[in-house]
Amino acid sequence: MTDYTLPRTERLRSLKAIRRIFGEGQGGFVYPIRYVWLADNGVEATQEHPVEAETNERDIKVMFSVPKKFHKRANKRNLLKRRMREVYRLQRAELCGCLAGGGRKIGIAFIYSAKECHDYKTIEHAIRRILAQIVARL
Repeated sequence: MTDYTLPRTERLRSLKAIRRIFGEGQGGFVYPIRYVWLADNGVEATQEHPVEAETNERDIKVMFSVPKKFHKRANKRNLLKRRMREVYRLQRAELCGCLAGGGRKIGIAFIYSAKECHDYKTIEHAIRRILAQIVARL
């Protein structure tokens, strides 16, 4: 049975990691979502912190953002972030399968970049294409 949760350990929260992803990462755009991602080889992190190597932490960290510039109302921003999180949570199995044996870690930032508030199907199509593009580049 697949795990469809999105726990806190899978959220990208570290300011240092976010700056690194936006500074060194690769990106793209699939309407209406812009994305930036960075793949890491997890070997050096496990050598520095042997305790983390034993714990069962996720290899994927994600962040969802909707700029205030385009959507002034917080309820609209929250709705769009909720939709993006839901689609990612249901569609990430292919990405998890790709990273399972390699020991690599990946960080992804999804930024909603349209002025309109799109429906679930449009967001679902965009995130599916984004995840397919990332898997193809790994």
